[in-house]
Amino acid sequence: MAASSNAEQTQLQDMEEEDAGMEERAMESGDEPEEGMREDNSDEEEDDSSEDEKENEAEIQRLEEQLSINAFDYNCHVDLIKLLKQEGELSRLRKARQKMSELFPLTEEIWLDWLKDEIRLTEEEPNREKVYELFEKATKDYICPDIWLEYAQYSIGGMGSPGGIDKVRSIFERAVTAVGLHMTKGQMVWEAYREFENVILSTVQPPPGRIPSREEQDLLKTQLDRIHTLFRRQLAIPLMDMEATYAEYEEWSEHGVAETVIHQYKKALQQLAKCKSLEESLIVAEPPKLAEYQSYIDFELKEGDPARVQIIFERTLAENCLVPDMWAKYTTYLDRQLKIKDLVLSSHERAVRNCPWTMGLWKSYLQALERHGADHHTVSDVFEKALNAGFIQATDYVEIWQAHLDYLRRRVDFSKESSKELEELRGAFSRSLDYMKQDVEERFGESGDPSCIIMQIWARIEALHCKNIQKARELWDSIMTKGNAKYANMWLEYYNLERSYGDPVHCRKALHRAVQCTTDYPEHVSEVLLTFERVEGSLEDWDVAVQKTETRLNRINEQRAKVAEKEANLAHQEEEKADQRRRTKVDKKAQRKVQKGSRVGEKRKAEQDDYQDEWNDNSEQAPKKHRGNGDQTTEEYMETETGLFGRNARPGYKPPPPGNKRAQQGAAADEQRSDDKQELRNDNSSVFISNLAYTLKEPEAKLRTQFETCGPIKQVRPVFGNKGTFKGYGYVQFESPVSVPEALKLDRREVEGRPMFVSPCVDKNKNPDFKVFKYNTSIEKQKIFISGLPFTCTKEQLEEICKSHGTIKDIRLVTYRSGKPKGLAYVEFADEAQASQAVLKMDGMTIEDNKICVAISNPPRRNMMDKPGSNRPTDMMPRQVFGSRGRGRTQLSLLPRSLHRQSGPGSKVENGTAAEQVPATASTVVNAAGETKPLSNSDFARMLLSK
Repeated sequence: MAASSNAEQTQLQDMEEEDAGMEERAMESGDEPEEGMREDNSDEEEDDSSEDEKENEAEIQRLEEQLSINAFDYNCHVDLIKLLKQEGELSRLRKARQKMSELFPLTEEIWLDWLKDEIRLTEEEPNREKVYELFEKATKDYICPDIWLEYAQYSIGGMGSPGGIDKVRSIFERAVTAVGLHMTKGQMVWEAYREFENVILSTVQPPPGRIPSREEQDLLKTQLDRIHTLFRRQLAIPLMDMEATYAEYEEWSEHGVAETVIHQYKKALQQLAKCKSLEESLIVAEPPKLAEYQSYIDFELKEGDPARVQIIFERTLAENCLVPDMWAKYTTYLDRQLKIKDLVLSSHERAVRNCPWTMGLWKSYLQALERHGADHHTVSDVFEKALNAGFIQATDYVEIWQAHLDYLRRRVDFSKESSKELEELRGAFSRSLDYMKQDVEERFGESGDPSCIIMQIWARIEALHCKNIQKARELWDSIMTKGNAKYANMWLEYYNLERSYGDPVHCRKALHRAVQCTTDYPEHVSEVLLTFERVEGSLEDWDVAVQKTETRLNRINEQRAKVAEKEANLAHQEEEKADQRRRTKVDKKAQRKVQKGSRVGEKRKAEQDDYQDEWNDNSEQAPKKHRGNGDQTTEEYMETETGLFGRNARPGYKPPPPGNKRAQQGAAADEQRSDDKQELRNDNSSVFISNLAYTLKEPEAKLRTQFETCGPIKQVRPVFGNKGTFKGYGYVQFESPVSVPEALKLDRREVEGRPMFVSPCVDKNKNPDFKVFKYNTSIEKQKIFISGLPFTCTKEQLEEICKSHGTIKDIRLVTYRSGKPKGLAYVEFADEAQASQAVLKMDGMTIEDNKICVAISNPPRRNMMDKPGSNRPTDMMPRQVFGSRGRGRTQLSLLPRSLHRQSGPGSKVENGTAAEQVPATASTVVNAAGETKPLSNSDFARMLLSK
């Protein structure tokens, strides 16, 4: 505290002297401000500074309060430290840093800032030990050359104290051991070490002209040997710019370079040549460089040098500390290869501090502690920390409990009837069941152990090791009451336990209960019971078993028959509903035809337009893209165009009247243009464009501008309606299929305020089963789903928020077809660990006054009945059919009752199934061949006159 107050006073004095100097310079230059203006400016500055201090203090209090609620908020710790350093709150800053270091390993930048602040504040000799302790903590979090170099340079300042030189040498030796193999940064540690020894050499050299004593000669020789050894050790290691080191050694050494040193130097150069390409790939790659580091690790593993494997793992983890898979690979290598206790356990501890949410790392840590003989208290403490780590799945808690129970079981000496370890094991089993029932179920809504694996293990231990079959039976009774009695495999597991450690009476009882309760595989359980009675039972037992199995199987078969009958009835009801919908649709079309046929003057034109609409409805499916609520598109159904700009010419098409020359010319031009483009059409080099605005002006020119960067365009085919209006979709054909993948990358590009959909061009008539995208029904652990976003949130803003939690592979903001945002987004990370970390850190975050919800992406299951063309489930109501003018108009039938016709009986097809009945209405007639044809205008006229 005294040191901090002295430092603050010194800072204030410096500021006062600087202000006085500025005033003197202003007076000398003749620009002395008036007294009133100076007072006003000082008052304004004081007001501004006081307001800033109040705002910063309020923000500091808010951050401290937030940390009191959630101490594991990493970003909150970082923000608090920045504010406290800005305000100069040295004592509070030290406490904030200490609290964060207890929960998280600190990055190299945070450690260096902390160390430099402490070095400035503790300049007195007695306080150097505190800085040494801080350096020791810093070197344990990550292997960082800069921290080791700072540590060694700070220790040089204390070399004048007793044993100071030896302490400096000790720190340098530890530094070159830890980071001396670092190919790009290890050289600066070696050079600092040599420079220190050169300074010592200058102090032991006698003055010129004086003959040194024997003792001085020994000291000089020893020091020279130290420097020679440092050169030789460094030149034997492949490091960047080692040629300069060799040249420096040649110049420094009076007797030249030894052959052994040259041999080692050349060998190191060869190793450097092998690694140089890997190092260069790391230099040019962008963070986190996981792929490049993985290639480097694979190379070093093949080389087989443990020290080099360790240093490349450490370099990787320094930049990818939140990647659990990398920690798992590193700790596994240490467990299987090096097996050095301190190194292994410290690495496991660092792994769980960096990725506390990963159960596998905690499990490996517990096993490593047991493997290296850690005391029971230490193992128990680590297990308790694991329970409080906040796993993201209920099954993770089951596995960590199993690992701990396995450890406790291995401690028990079952040769003794009762022991402290056995009681502890039974207490742990009981506690685990309570923990699953209370804590896990309350958090996840499930226990994570539906098959009661923990209870099964407990029962088997009681039966096998403790010879307590009664306790095992009680446990199995509890297992069956938890919803497992209907599964055959659970009963057979219990039967095998009784078969191994029980007696035939309880075996028979278990199988009888299994026959009565099993619903999934009753035949198999019945067969096991009959086999048991063949081996163990009497004739009376056999008769009872046969009677029970037959009765049970008959009941099961009756239940299955009822279920099948119910399903058949539901299917029949669905067919009837589908028929009803078809009949309703046909009636509505007939009504529209009659209404339009009764008009005078524009009768033929109206009929032609109506027939055109009908043809479009029946023969042409409008190209659609069904976008799901997930990041992936559910399915896309599309058809390529045939004939006139994407449509076949309708049957019975009549050209415009002879008097309408303009229409004739337009139709002729359209047909000519259609024929020309039909000949040029090639689906392999084309893409389908949709979701464009109907009001888009000059769509052909606009589309050509959008796609000209993808490759040479052969033709652009926008699709127009009968009246010449753009229909919002079209086709772009390139000169080569190579341009298609580039064009597909423009999917969802905004064109005049709407996202443009770009898809492959596939003829659905030739490939009816083709689907561009498929709906993902499984959980996507590497992807997070964000809801509640403000509508103004952009992709760049979301990327800025998420990038601190891991490597982002893709971000998609969910929008309507019009391009307006829904407030939803999907963010894909490099792996599931980063996604899990993002969920923990971002869930509940406030963005522009909107509180967002973040979860692992788990798209809803896609019902196959939802596909176009498939039958709907029976519990869905048939779609209501509205008139051609919409919902608001009357739905009364305008067709005279005399024109209604009843549908005839359906005919039979060859395979004996009933053919689909198509009702004949006023708009259709059945010919002799049984074919249904639409009525002409003359047919309608004759029918009306006859009535």
